[in-house]
Amino acid sequence: MCSTSFLTANQESRPPNVLLIIADDLRASLGCYGHRFIQTPYLDSLAVRSVRFTTSASQIAVCAPSRTSFLTSRRPDTLRLYSNKGAFYWRTKVGNFTTIPQLFKEAGYFTASAGKVFHPGESSGETYDYPYSWSVPHYEPPTEKHKDDKVCRHADGSLHRDIVCPVDVPSQPGGSLPDIQTTQYAINLLRQLANQPHDASKPFFLAIGFHKPHIPLKFPRQYLELYPLDSIPSVPDPHLPLDLPSVAYEPWSDIREREDISWLNLSFPYEPIPGYYALKIRQSYYAAVSYMDGLVGQVLAALDVNGFKENTVIVFLGDHGWALGEHNEWAKYSNFRVTTNVPLIVHAPGVTMTTSDAGMVSNGLVELVDLMPTLAEVCGLSVPDRCPDDSSKVTVCTEGLSFYPLLKNPSRPWKKAVFSQYPRPSQIPGDNSCQPLPKDISIMGYSLQTAQGRYSEWVRFDPVLSRANWSEVLAREFYLSPREDINVAAMPLYARLVQELSVLLRKGWRGALP
Repeated sequence: MCSTSFLTANQESRPPNVLLIIADDLRASLGCYGHRFIQTPYLDSLAVRSVRFTTSASQIAVCAPSRTSFLTSRRPDTLRLYSNKGAFYWRTKVGNFTTIPQLFKEAGYFTASAGKVFHPGESSGETYDYPYSWSVPHYEPPTEKHKDDKVCRHADGSLHRDIVCPVDVPSQPGGSLPDIQTTQYAINLLRQLANQPHDASKPFFLAIGFHKPHIPLKFPRQYLELYPLDSIPSVPDPHLPLDLPSVAYEPWSDIREREDISWLNLSFPYEPIPGYYALKIRQSYYAAVSYMDGLVGQVLAALDVNGFKENTVIVFLGDHGWALGEHNEWAKYSNFRVTTNVPLIVHAPGVTMTTSDAGMVSNGLVELVDLMPTLAEVCGLSVPDRCPDDSSKVTVCTEGLSFYPLLKNPSRPWKKAVFSQYPRPSQIPGDNSCQPLPKDISIMGYSLQTAQGRYSEWVRFDPVLSRANWSEVLAREFYLSPREDINVAAMPLYARLVQELSVLLRKGWRGALP
């Protein structure tokens, strides 16, 4: 039975619903995160009645591994999944690990998903983990099959496969876009749930995955009007960080495959995208974010109209971040803050309500693997135990920590560090640096963020055993500034601090718990 500590008197007999909203490739570029020129009024409004986390780390900056990680509350080295390429289903290859929605389903919830929640394909068993996680089959929007069609129209009328791709929706294959269809499905489902007889209904766990702002940056053309090109700020730190080790750089190979980028004829791997086109990409990314925000607004309105607003826990997050020219990078596939840090907004009725115009803000260090124990505690489910060192035989456990105490007191002390990692096939950037096949991984970059900055070590790695050789450190990074533009790891002034952070990194996440 759910804890009723935050429920009103007329709700005490009913556990809270859960609405989990995931945006794909979303960095913390929202109005409520201080980017005032970015128009996200619906998420900004949600943040006013929520706790907004300023440092929330994805455990790996690529889709399938990140989503599998936070949905199972296991870290990449436990799942042995580091890339979308060569991906496999954790249940058959690693362990039959329970997921967040499965935990709720087994507690009596009706669970459903729409859009991109689990990554499609082999990494979720070709079924989006149905029926383990979901009470009904996952909803995949029909127009998603056209995601890479040549639909980006140029002035001469020709169609191309570009990264910059504003469109007229009625002219698209199927007459719509995936996220629009996902939104309509969610709205219809909420209406159906509201119309069920009260004595026959269950609390629900509804997960919605928006594909935007993932590339291609395909969105209704009118959203460009929000961002005149001359209003787009240029990249604040477009150059490679001073003393950046080459292994840390991701050469945005999948971006180069887009027709509009290939026509720029850039030399691999370091020639930058010209300034005028960099602005067009940034403009389209922000437009795609506003498009996604508008759809979030429709779902939140449906929650209210159907009477669920006062008894629904809402979590909004990105699966990982995205570089928009910072450090001369244009994708994810790295350990930089801009690619690992994500927006995380959590609303729990009666707990996160505030009279502040900005809502509650927590600077506590949290991780996406913390979601499972947090949601369990918020809703009064049995909180999974902490995983043992070898958790391959343990069905339900967590490699995270419930941050429910931060929802009640956002300023309390918390973790010493949060952790991310990324694989590489070699020290020199190549075509397969961004997403190496499992057999080609020979180096792993382990990274932590603390109050002092971000520290990383790139070490030899055995892909068969998923084991790091900490005695062979190939490169180190230490950045004091959030912009991460100067690597000070080799400076004598910081030698003692680097040594302390190296010890903390090797202790891992267990050594950073409060």
